[in-house]
Amino acid sequence: MSAFSIPLSGLAASSDSLNVIANNLANLNTDGYKDESLNFADVFNQMQSVSGNGDPIQFGSGVEVEGQIANYSDGTVTSTGQASNMALQGNGFFVVQDQANGEESFTRDGDFTVNAQGQLCTPQGQLVMGYPAVNGQISTSTALAPISVNQASNIPASATTSFTMDTNLDASAAAGTTFSSPITVYDSLGTSHVLTVQYTNTGANTWSYDITIPGSDVGSSSTAQTVASGTLTFNSSGQLTSPSSPVTGINITGLADGAASMSLTWNLNGSGGTPVITQQDSTSATSATTQNGYGVGTLTGYSVLPDGTVQGQFSNNQTMALGQVAVASFANLQGLSQVGNNDLQATFASGAPVIGQAGSGGNGTITGGAVEESNVSLSTEFANMIVAQQGYEANAKVLTTMDQVSQATIQLIS
Repeated sequence: MSAFSIPLSGLAASSDSLNVIANNLANLNTDGYKDESLNFADVFNQMQSVSGNGDPIQFGSGVEVEGQIANYSDGTVTSTGQASNMALQGNGFFVVQDQANGEESFTRDGDFTVNAQGQLCTPQGQLVMGYPAVNGQISTSTALAPISVNQASNIPASATTSFTMDTNLDASAAAGTTFSSPITVYDSLGTSHVLTVQYTNTGANTWSYDITIPGSDVGSSSTAQTVASGTLTFNSSGQLTSPSSPVTGINITGLADGAASMSLTWNLNGSGGTPVITQQDSTSATSATTQNGYGVGTLTGYSVLPDGTVQGQFSNNQTMALGQVAVASFANLQGLSQVGNNDLQATFASGAPVIGQAGSGGNGTITGGAVEESNVSLSTEFANMIVAQQGYEANAKVLTTMDQVSQATIQLIS
């Protein structure tokens, strides 16, 4: 009987559904895995006849799989403490490339590691692609390249050009009283030098200053060499009135290490324009010093920012971008082809990938030091499994009944 094909198609559909459920449960702990389900459609109904009022009388021919749907909702983000790990939340996929053949794939599994060359890669060795950085500057107009987290083994020195000292001078100090405050600055080679600012009370509300550098630093005797001097005056409230602008022309020449001559500016005001040098009836002290130079720094670590920027931290307390992880999006997510190892590939149905940055163009953001877990719901899969099981048993019962009916019919003619 041709009608046997109907319950057989139901058995096949229920079996396919159970296979998908089993696969979901098997990948319950697979990072970045997306829950899947099947859509079913009825097979073309055969026209038998028409009713008295012309309505068609049709018998169905069974069921078939219409499509497979992946649920691309976010999974739970779990912190791992591994700097190379990344969790993408929202739209998009990481772009990875096979080292052997250059084949490009896409994944939500951010369980990345670092290979022997210092490049971010997947556990299978595929390279994580993104926008490279040159001297800390990222250009998103360049071609994608592997992201390296040791491409900058050091960051070059930057000479100090300005400094600030938050200092209070004791208003009750007698004339001739001195107070010294040191500050470390850096030359063009990254060598540190300790400048000393010595304040001397010369009368009411007036202090002179001398800025010196060790003589050995400038190739002279061991006697400290003065590089700048002047006078500070204060009003009756202890506020600095002169100089009213930064002290410029603090020049240091003939550095013993061969570095370029330095020209420094002493900022007497804070960012809000308020003087940071005061004269109050309190012990003379310097509470803070800042300067904009630094010595050579070596890479000590890195972190991933929400926009995918891999930011290196250096031993000189500086940070610099090492690259930016790229994010790909697609017009039709259901058109992506699964190729195993949590990888997807573009197809004609999915459309070409649109490569961009996290947090822009509708793309999601990245959480560094974490991974995205599978979005499979254990309770939902168990409920679906019960429905599929009951459907299988029901179709099996129909098949058994049809077999009994056919046997009875054969016995009638015999």
